[in-house]
Amino acid sequence: MDHGPKEGDSAAGAAAGDAARGAAAASSGGVVVQVREKKGPLRAAIPYMPFPVAVICLFLNTFVPGLGTFVSAFTVLCGARTDLPDRHICCVFWLNIAAALIQILTAIVMVGWIMSIFWGMDMVILATERRCRAAESDLH
Repeated sequence: MDHGPKEGDSAAGAAAGDAARGAAAASSGGVVVQVREKKGPLRAAIPYMPFPVAVICLFLNTFVPGLGTFVSAFTVLCGARTDLPDRHICCVFWLNIAAALIQILTAIVMVGWIMSIFWGMDMVILATERRCRAAESDLH
């Protein structure tokens, strides 16, 4: 008596075989792809602030949408660096003010509030990157 594979067994066996072949292909070599995020002008205008200031801005953005972004605009006037080195400081300042106004005006429909929180999280991420770069340069 030949007990051939059941319907479900053949699909499971084929899937397992495909997974094994994919793993073998991946381990034998492949192409390394580098992904670089392209930021728009508003996103690139987020300043690299000291970590405590970025955390305060995140806190402010969480409870009063746009307030932390408004505060961060003034850090640009105090010398905070951004990803827009070719733009004048006043232009970057006004881009941050515009982002704060967008967050405030759209907070009514929750979009601005969510944007404000994510903006604050980006400020903390950039501040963390700034701290890591400073620590690396101190080691060299």
